[in-house]
Amino acid sequence: MAGSQTNWGVLLELSGPGPKHAQLARALRTAIRGLEDGAAVPPSRQLAADLGCSRWVVTQAYAQLVAEGYLDGRTGSATRVRRVGSAAEPKPPVPVKQPRHDLAPGLPDLRHFPRQRWADAVRGVLATAPHTDLGLPGKAGHPRLRATLAGYLRRVRGAETDDVVVCGGVTDGVTRVCRALREKGITRLAVEDPGWTRLWRAAESTGMGIDPVPVDDEGIDVGRIPRGTRAVLVTPAHQFPTGTVLSPRRRAGLVAWVRDVDGLVLEDDYDAEFRYDRRPVGTVQGTDPGRVALFGSVSKTLSPALGLGWVALPPQWTLSGHAPPVVDQLALAAFVESGGYDRHLRAARLRYRARRDRLVDALGPARLSGAAAGLHLVLHLDRDAAEVKRSAGEKGVKVADLDDYRSAPGAPALVLGYGNLADNAVETAARLLREAAG
Repeated sequence: MAGSQTNWGVLLELSGPGPKHAQLARALRTAIRGLEDGAAVPPSRQLAADLGCSRWVVTQAYAQLVAEGYLDGRTGSATRVRRVGSAAEPKPPVPVKQPRHDLAPGLPDLRHFPRQRWADAVRGVLATAPHTDLGLPGKAGHPRLRATLAGYLRRVRGAETDDVVVCGGVTDGVTRVCRALREKGITRLAVEDPGWTRLWRAAESTGMGIDPVPVDDEGIDVGRIPRGTRAVLVTPAHQFPTGTVLSPRRRAGLVAWVRDVDGLVLEDDYDAEFRYDRRPVGTVQGTDPGRVALFGSVSKTLSPALGLGWVALPPQWTLSGHAPPVVDQLALAAFVESGGYDRHLRAARLRYRARRDRLVDALGPARLSGAAAGLHLVLHLDRDAAEVKRSAGEKGVKVADLDDYRSAPGAPALVLGYGNLADNAVETAARLLREAAG
């Protein structure tokens, strides 16, 4: 049976337990056993249209089967069947070509990580911490860092909290809160669409069902949260990836909704530290600390390699899991207490604003949105975004397709991150991207 002649929409049946991408992976395992080695499977966008599901579902299923050895996926080429247990000679690994210019969102400027000040904080902790601090960390985190973070959030973000749990980052925190939600019988989570699909997957991994809710120029449309859903994940300060700020009307509606359903708002304080046109709005958590869990991390301000984040929890909630290493926790506490973290953020804001301005100028008369804050912007296109992304990749420029963060395809656009883009490469990267966009 040749892959090009297969009626995939009829052949594949999505059923059984688990999320849709797991159902599709099971169906594909069965289907490709009848295909020849090297047969091409449909492009993810085409199969998503045939099956009536999101492209994300297909890409996740393909990635799972590539990892298991059923499929062979290569950048710039079709995904093909690889016979498990075939006697054919193994193909040599294809070297991964690193992009010369990384405009994918999600990273801060790693070149300006405060290495010396962080090393000083670690040395200070090792020199002064009592030996009792070198044992197993408490599940909620070290008391010193918890108190330091609570004070920081009250001072800088208008949060109302005395109870902060230290975790490995926002993804870890969301995963732990979703487990707690399920223990209380809350099994569905509304999410912003488009939004961070990484957090969608984290919630799904705990058994939560996902309800995508549209985002417009006021933020998440609270009135479209499905009836029966009692938890919602939002990024009100700077929505990812659209860049919108949750409007006062929607903020009030969100608080009214969570009180009405007796549920929980999971507030990801994404990119709140980087606002360029005015001061960032305060947290929703400060409005109703008894029904909002506030998440944050140093992944976008210092580095994701540190693996340090926090959750400000309503008092009635407790989380399972493990805190990060104590030495790292105490180093962050010292860094914040010394004022080093505030100074780092002030310098970073100036650097990112200047880089954003240069990128906007270099892109020329392009349709842009979401540039007022954060470390990314959205470039709206007149042609297929996947084609532009592929063409840009061939030129050494890494970008993200907005469809990668949607539950279903929409108007073509790219998400451009400039956090980790070298200053001396801004104009070159923009020129190559303009060429790719045609």
